[in-house]
Amino acid sequence: MRIADVRRIVVMRPNSIGDFMFALPCLHALKAAYPEAHLLYIGRQWHADFLADRPGPVDEVAVMPPCPGIGHPPDADIDPEPVRRFIDGLRARDIDLAVQIYGGGRYANPFIRRIGARVTVGMKTPDAAPLDRWIHYDGLQNRRLQMLEVAALAGACGISAATELNVIERDRLEAQRAMPIDASQPLVMIQPGATDARRRWPAERFATVADAFAHRGAQIAVNGSTEEAPLVREVIGRMRHPAIDLAGKLSLSGLCGLLDRSALLISNDTGPLHLALAIGTPCVGIYWLTNLVESGPLRNHSHRAALSVRTDCAVCGMQNVSARCEHDASFVDDVEADDVFDLAISLFNRD
Repeated sequence: MRIADVRRIVVMRPNSIGDFMFALPCLHALKAAYPEAHLLYIGRQWHADFLADRPGPVDEVAVMPPCPGIGHPPDADIDPEPVRRFIDGLRARDIDLAVQIYGGGRYANPFIRRIGARVTVGMKTPDAAPLDRWIHYDGLQNRRLQMLEVAALAGACGISAATELNVIERDRLEAQRAMPIDASQPLVMIQPGATDARRRWPAERFATVADAFAHRGAQIAVNGSTEEAPLVREVIGRMRHPAIDLAGKLSLSGLCGLLDRSALLISNDTGPLHLALAIGTPCVGIYWLTNLVESGPLRNHSHRAALSVRTDCAVCGMQNVSARCEHDASFVDDVEADDVFDLAISLFNRD
Protein backbone atom coordinates (compact mmCIF):
# COMPACT_ATOMS: atom_id res chain seq x y z
CA MET A 1 0.00 0.00 0.00
CA ARG A 2 1.11 3.56 -0.71
CA ILE A 3 1.95 5.70 2.29
CA ALA A 4 0.02 8.93 2.69
CA ASP A 5 1.66 12.35 2.76
CA VAL A 6 5.23 11.30 2.10
CA ARG A 7 7.36 14.44 1.89
CA ARG A 8 10.78 13.19 2.98
CA ILE A 9 12.37 9.83 2.12
CA VAL A 10 15.68 8.46 3.39
CA VAL A 11 17.38 5.56 1.56
CA MET A 12 20.39 3.86 3.12
CA ARG A 13 23.07 2.14 1.00
CA PRO A 14 26.60 3.44 1.78
CA ASN A 15 28.73 1.20 -0.43
CA SER A 16 30.51 0.94 -3.79
CA ILE A 17 29.93 1.95 -7.41
CA GLY A 18 28.39 -1.28 -8.67
CA ASP A 19 26.20 -1.55 -5.58
CA PHE A 20 24.82 1.93 -6.22
CA MET A 21 24.03 1.03 -9.83
CA PHE A 22 22.10 -2.00 -8.57
CA ALA A 23 20.01 0.38 -6.43
CA LEU A 24 19.01 2.73 -9.26
CA PRO A 25 15.82 0.87 -10.32
CA CYS A 26 14.64 0.96 -6.69
CA LEU A 27 15.45 4.67 -6.38
CA HIS A 28 13.62 5.48 -9.62
CA ALA A 29 10.60 3.47 -8.47
CA LEU A 30 10.45 5.35 -5.16
CA LYS A 31 10.75 8.71 -6.90
CA ALA A 32 8.03 7.76 -9.41
CA ALA A 33 5.69 6.74 -6.58
CA TYR A 34 6.40 9.89 -4.57
CA PRO A 35 7.48 12.52 -7.13
CA GLU A 36 7.04 15.47 -4.77
CA ALA A 37 9.05 13.90 -1.95
CA HIS A 38 12.64 14.90 -1.18
CA LEU A 39 14.82 11.77 -1.49
CA LEU A 40 17.89 11.81 0.76
CA TYR A 41 20.48 9.12 0.11
CA ILE A 42 22.65 7.97 3.01
CA GLY A 43 25.94 7.15 1.34
CA ARG A 44 29.66 7.82 1.18
CA GLN A 45 31.62 10.87 0.11
CA TRP A 46 31.94 9.54 -3.44
CA HIS A 47 28.13 9.47 -3.72
CA ALA A 48 27.98 13.15 -2.76
CA ASP A 49 30.70 14.10 -5.25
CA PHE A 50 29.34 12.00 -8.11
CA LEU A 51 25.67 12.92 -7.70
CA ALA A 52 26.21 16.66 -7.19
CA ASP A 53 24.12 18.52 -9.81
CA ARG A 54 23.27 15.23 -11.54
CA PRO A 55 19.57 14.91 -12.49
CA GLY A 56 17.99 11.74 -11.17
CA PRO A 57 16.01 10.30 -8.33
CA VAL A 58 18.43 11.40 -5.58
CA ASP A 59 17.86 14.96 -4.38
CA GLU A 60 20.54 15.03 -1.68
CA VAL A 61 23.32 12.87 -0.25
CA ALA A 62 24.10 12.65 3.46
CA VAL A 63 27.60 11.25 4.04
CA MET A 64 27.35 8.73 6.84
CA PRO A 65 30.19 8.46 9.36
CA PRO A 66 31.50 4.88 9.58
CA CYS A 67 30.22 2.85 12.50
CA PRO A 68 30.62 -0.77 13.66
CA GLY A 69 29.19 -3.10 11.01
CA ILE A 70 28.72 -0.26 8.53
CA GLY A 71 32.05 0.95 7.19
CA HIS A 72 33.98 -0.54 10.11
CA PRO A 73 34.38 -4.11 11.41
CA PRO A 74 31.57 -5.06 13.81
CA ASP A 75 33.96 -5.09 16.78
CA ALA A 76 35.58 -1.74 15.98
CA ASP A 77 36.08 0.56 18.96
CA ILE A 78 35.17 4.03 17.68
CA ASP A 79 33.83 7.28 19.04
CA PRO A 80 30.00 7.04 18.85
CA GLU A 81 29.52 10.81 18.90
CA PRO A 82 29.70 11.46 15.08
CA VAL A 83 27.06 8.78 14.46
CA ARG A 84 24.85 10.16 17.22
CA ARG A 85 25.05 13.67 15.74
CA PHE A 86 24.33 12.29 12.27
CA ILE A 87 21.20 10.48 13.49
CA ASP A 88 20.05 13.52 15.47
CA GLY A 89 20.31 15.57 12.29
CA LEU A 90 18.12 13.09 10.43
CA ARG A 91 15.59 12.92 13.27
CA ALA A 92 15.25 16.69 13.13
CA ARG A 93 14.11 16.45 9.51
CA ASP A 94 10.91 14.49 10.35
CA ILE A 95 11.46 11.66 7.89
CA ASP A 96 8.28 10.05 6.60
CA LEU A 97 9.78 6.95 4.96
CA ALA A 98 13.14 5.29 5.72
CA VAL A 99 14.33 2.55 3.34
CA GLN A 100 17.11 0.09 4.21
CA ILE A 101 18.67 -1.55 1.13
CA TYR A 102 22.19 -2.00 2.51
CA GLY A 103 21.91 -5.70 3.39
CA GLY A 104 20.38 -8.09 5.86
CA GLY A 105 19.94 -5.46 8.53
CA ARG A 106 21.87 -6.83 11.47
CA TYR A 107 23.61 -3.47 11.84
CA ALA A 108 21.62 -1.31 9.41
CA ASN A 109 18.12 -1.92 10.79
CA PRO A 110 18.88 -0.61 14.31
CA PHE A 111 20.41 2.44 12.63
CA ILE A 112 17.28 2.98 10.49
CA ARG A 113 14.99 2.57 13.49
CA ARG A 114 16.89 5.29 15.39
CA ILE A 115 16.04 7.83 12.66
CA GLY A 116 12.45 7.93 13.90
CA ALA A 117 10.77 7.76 10.49
CA ARG A 118 7.00 7.38 10.35
CA VAL A 119 7.39 4.16 8.30
CA THR A 120 10.47 1.95 7.89
CA VAL A 121 10.92 -0.65 5.13
CA GLY A 122 13.81 -2.88 4.14
CA MET A 123 15.48 -6.26 4.30
CA LYS A 124 15.95 -8.62 7.22
CA THR A 125 17.88 -11.75 8.14
CA PRO A 126 16.55 -13.90 11.01
CA ASP A 127 18.91 -12.28 13.52
CA ALA A 128 18.13 -8.69 12.49
CA ALA A 129 15.72 -6.25 14.11
CA PRO A 130 12.40 -5.99 12.24
CA LEU A 131 11.21 -2.92 10.39
CA ASP A 132 7.58 -1.89 9.83
CA ARG A 133 7.57 -3.63 6.45
CA TRP A 134 10.32 -6.04 5.44
CA ILE A 135 11.32 -8.90 3.17
CA HIS A 136 13.66 -11.76 3.93
CA TYR A 137 17.26 -11.16 2.88
CA ASP A 138 18.98 -14.13 1.26
CA GLY A 139 22.41 -14.38 -0.28
CA LEU A 140 22.03 -15.57 -3.86
CA GLN A 141 19.43 -13.27 -5.42
CA ASN A 142 19.32 -10.67 -8.16
CA ARG A 143 20.13 -7.51 -6.22
CA ARG A 144 18.20 -5.12 -8.48
CA LEU A 145 15.03 -7.21 -8.20
CA GLN A 146 15.55 -7.64 -4.47
CA MET A 147 15.64 -3.87 -3.97
CA LEU A 148 12.62 -3.37 -6.21
CA GLU A 149 10.77 -5.69 -3.85
CA VAL A 150 11.73 -3.37 -1.01
CA ALA A 151 10.41 -0.41 -2.99
CA ALA A 152 7.17 -2.32 -3.51
CA LEU A 153 6.76 -2.54 0.27
CA ALA A 154 6.38 1.23 0.17
CA GLY A 155 3.88 1.08 -2.71
CA ALA A 156 6.45 1.83 -5.43
CA CYS A 157 6.17 -0.60 -8.34
CA GLY A 158 7.40 -0.97 -11.89
CA ILE A 159 10.58 -0.43 -13.87
CA SER A 160 11.14 2.90 -15.59
CA ALA A 161 11.89 2.79 -19.31
CA ALA A 162 14.13 5.85 -18.96
CA THR A 163 17.92 5.82 -18.71
CA GLU A 164 18.87 4.98 -15.15
CA LEU A 165 21.86 7.35 -14.92
CA ASN A 166 22.12 10.75 -16.59
CA VAL A 167 25.40 11.86 -18.15
CA ILE A 168 26.04 15.56 -17.58
CA GLU A 169 28.27 18.21 -19.11
CA ARG A 170 31.14 17.90 -16.63
CA ASP A 171 31.33 14.16 -17.47
CA ARG A 172 31.65 14.93 -21.16
CA LEU A 173 34.19 17.71 -20.66
CA GLU A 174 36.52 15.51 -18.61
CA ALA A 175 36.21 12.67 -21.13
CA GLN A 176 37.04 15.07 -23.96
CA ARG A 177 40.14 16.31 -22.13
CA ALA A 178 41.33 12.77 -21.46
CA MET A 179 40.56 11.46 -24.93
CA PRO A 180 39.55 13.87 -27.72
CA ILE A 181 36.75 12.64 -29.95
CA ASP A 182 37.70 10.94 -33.21
CA ALA A 183 34.46 10.79 -35.15
CA SER A 184 36.01 8.59 -37.81
CA GLN A 185 36.38 5.60 -35.48
CA PRO A 186 33.86 3.96 -33.16
CA LEU A 187 35.21 3.62 -29.63
CA VAL A 188 35.41 0.21 -27.94
CA MET A 189 36.28 0.22 -24.25
CA ILE A 190 38.00 -2.69 -22.51
CA GLN A 191 37.76 -3.13 -18.71
CA PRO A 192 40.09 -5.99 -17.66
CA GLY A 193 40.15 -5.43 -13.89
CA ALA A 194 37.93 -6.54 -11.02
CA THR A 195 38.26 -6.29 -7.26
CA ASP A 196 37.95 -10.05 -6.86
CA ALA A 197 40.69 -11.83 -8.82
CA ARG A 198 38.35 -14.77 -9.40
CA ARG A 199 36.22 -12.55 -11.64
CA ARG A 200 39.11 -11.54 -13.94
CA TRP A 201 39.22 -12.88 -17.48
CA PRO A 202 42.77 -13.48 -18.79
CA ALA A 203 44.55 -10.43 -20.19
CA GLU A 204 45.55 -12.23 -23.38
CA ARG A 205 41.90 -12.92 -24.25
CA PHE A 206 40.92 -9.30 -23.73
CA ALA A 207 43.80 -8.46 -26.09
CA THR A 208 42.58 -10.96 -28.68
CA VAL A 209 39.05 -9.54 -28.71
CA ALA A 210 40.31 -5.94 -28.69
CA ASP A 211 42.53 -6.70 -31.69
CA ALA A 212 39.58 -8.15 -33.57
CA PHE A 213 37.68 -4.87 -33.16
CA ALA A 214 40.73 -2.75 -33.97
CA HIS A 215 41.07 -4.77 -37.18
CA ARG A 216 37.51 -3.73 -38.02
CA GLY A 217 38.33 -0.04 -37.63
CA ALA A 218 37.50 0.58 -33.97
CA GLN A 219 39.52 2.77 -31.66
CA ILE A 220 40.45 0.78 -28.55
CA ALA A 221 40.79 2.21 -25.04
CA VAL A 222 41.72 0.06 -22.03
CA ASN A 223 40.47 1.42 -18.71
CA GLY A 224 41.45 0.72 -15.13
CA SER A 225 42.28 2.31 -11.82
CA THR A 226 45.79 3.44 -10.90
CA GLU A 227 46.27 0.14 -9.07
CA GLU A 228 45.23 -1.74 -12.20
CA ALA A 229 47.82 0.01 -14.41
CA PRO A 230 50.04 -3.11 -14.71
CA LEU A 231 47.04 -5.14 -15.91
CA VAL A 232 46.04 -2.44 -18.41
CA ARG A 233 49.61 -2.36 -19.75
CA GLU A 234 49.65 -6.15 -20.02
CA VAL A 235 46.50 -6.13 -22.17
CA ILE A 236 47.90 -3.41 -24.44
CA GLY A 237 51.30 -5.14 -24.58
CA ARG A 238 49.68 -8.32 -25.86
CA MET A 239 47.80 -6.52 -28.64
CA ARG A 240 48.98 -6.28 -32.24
CA HIS A 241 47.14 -2.98 -32.80
CA PRO A 242 47.59 0.27 -30.84
CA ALA A 243 45.32 1.07 -27.89
CA ILE A 244 44.94 3.99 -25.50
CA ASP A 245 45.99 3.44 -21.88
CA LEU A 246 43.44 5.07 -19.55
CA ALA A 247 44.68 3.58 -16.27
CA GLY A 248 44.22 6.15 -13.51
CA LYS A 249 43.36 8.93 -15.97
CA LEU A 250 39.60 9.23 -15.42
CA SER A 251 37.48 10.09 -12.44
CA LEU A 252 34.11 8.37 -12.15
CA SER A 253 32.58 11.41 -13.80
CA GLY A 254 35.00 11.27 -16.74
CA LEU A 255 34.39 7.55 -17.14
CA CYS A 256 30.67 8.30 -17.50
CA GLY A 257 31.45 10.76 -20.27
CA LEU A 258 33.62 8.27 -22.14
CA LEU A 259 31.16 5.39 -21.76
CA ASP A 260 28.41 7.66 -23.07
CA ARG A 261 30.20 8.02 -26.41
CA SER A 262 31.44 4.41 -26.61
CA ALA A 263 30.01 2.01 -29.14
CA LEU A 264 30.73 -0.95 -26.85
CA LEU A 265 32.22 -1.98 -23.51
CA ILE A 266 33.73 -5.43 -22.90
CA SER A 267 34.26 -5.98 -19.22
CA ASN A 268 34.55 -8.28 -16.26
CA ASP A 269 31.73 -8.13 -13.71
CA THR A 270 32.85 -4.93 -11.98
CA GLY A 271 31.66 -1.40 -11.22
CA PRO A 272 32.32 0.21 -14.64
CA LEU A 273 30.25 -2.52 -16.32
CA HIS A 274 27.22 -1.63 -14.22
CA LEU A 275 27.90 2.07 -14.69
CA ALA A 276 27.79 1.53 -18.46
CA LEU A 277 24.59 -0.50 -18.20
CA ALA A 278 22.94 2.31 -16.22
CA ILE A 279 23.98 4.83 -18.89
CA GLY A 280 22.78 2.60 -21.72
CA THR A 281 26.11 1.75 -23.37
CA PRO A 282 26.07 -1.64 -25.17
CA CYS A 283 28.01 -4.10 -23.01
CA VAL A 284 29.34 -7.63 -22.95
CA GLY A 285 29.90 -8.76 -19.37
CA ILE A 286 32.06 -11.77 -18.48
CA TYR A 287 30.45 -13.42 -15.46
CA TRP A 288 31.01 -16.24 -13.09
CA LEU A 289 27.80 -18.24 -12.50
CA THR A 290 26.73 -16.82 -9.13
CA ASN A 291 27.75 -13.27 -10.06
CA LEU A 292 25.33 -13.22 -12.98
CA VAL A 293 22.53 -14.34 -10.67
CA GLU A 294 23.27 -11.47 -8.29
CA SER A 295 24.25 -8.69 -10.68
CA GLY A 296 22.48 -9.39 -13.96
CA PRO A 297 20.73 -6.25 -15.28
CA LEU A 298 16.96 -5.95 -15.60
CA ARG A 299 17.23 -4.60 -19.14
CA ASN A 300 18.97 -6.84 -21.66
CA HIS A 301 18.43 -5.00 -24.94
CA SER A 302 22.06 -3.77 -24.93
CA HIS A 303 23.58 -6.43 -22.70
CA ARG A 304 25.08 -9.81 -23.44
CA ALA A 305 26.50 -12.21 -20.85
CA ALA A 306 29.48 -14.51 -21.40
CA LEU A 307 29.05 -17.05 -18.63
CA SER A 308 31.30 -19.51 -16.85
CA VAL A 309 29.50 -22.24 -14.89
CA ARG A 310 32.61 -23.47 -13.09
CA THR A 311 32.02 -24.07 -9.39
CA ASP A 312 35.29 -25.73 -8.27
CA CYS A 313 38.62 -23.99 -7.68
CA ALA A 314 41.18 -24.93 -10.33
CA VAL A 315 43.90 -25.09 -7.65
CA CYS A 316 42.37 -27.08 -4.80
CA GLY A 317 39.09 -28.37 -6.26
CA MET A 318 36.99 -26.83 -3.48
CA GLN A 319 33.46 -25.84 -4.41
CA ASN A 320 33.15 -22.04 -4.11
CA VAL A 321 29.41 -21.42 -4.34
CA SER A 322 28.54 -21.43 -0.62
CA ALA A 323 32.11 -21.01 0.69
CA ARG A 324 35.40 -19.52 -0.49
CA CYS A 325 38.78 -21.20 -0.62
CA GLU A 326 42.05 -19.33 -0.09
CA HIS A 327 43.01 -19.22 -3.77
CA ASP A 328 42.46 -16.42 -6.28
CA ALA A 329 42.43 -18.52 -9.44
CA SER A 330 40.09 -17.19 -12.11
CA PHE A 331 36.64 -18.76 -12.27
CA VAL A 332 35.97 -17.29 -15.72
CA ASP A 333 39.07 -18.40 -17.64
CA ASP A 334 37.10 -21.14 -19.37
CA VAL A 335 35.17 -18.50 -21.33
CA GLU A 336 36.60 -18.51 -24.86
CA ALA A 337 37.64 -15.37 -26.74
CA ASP A 338 35.58 -16.42 -29.78
CA ASP A 339 32.45 -16.61 -27.63
CA VAL A 340 32.98 -13.11 -26.24
CA PHE A 341 33.71 -11.74 -29.71
CA ASP A 342 30.55 -13.29 -31.17
CA LEU A 343 28.43 -11.68 -28.46
CA ALA A 344 30.21 -8.36 -28.85
CA ILE A 345 30.05 -8.14 -32.63
CA SER A 346 26.29 -8.69 -32.56
CA LEU A 347 25.93 -5.52 -30.47
CA PHE A 348 28.60 -3.61 -32.40
CA ASN A 349 26.93 -4.24 -35.78
CA ARG A 350 23.42 -3.60 -34.58
CA ASP A 351 21.61 -0.62 -36.10
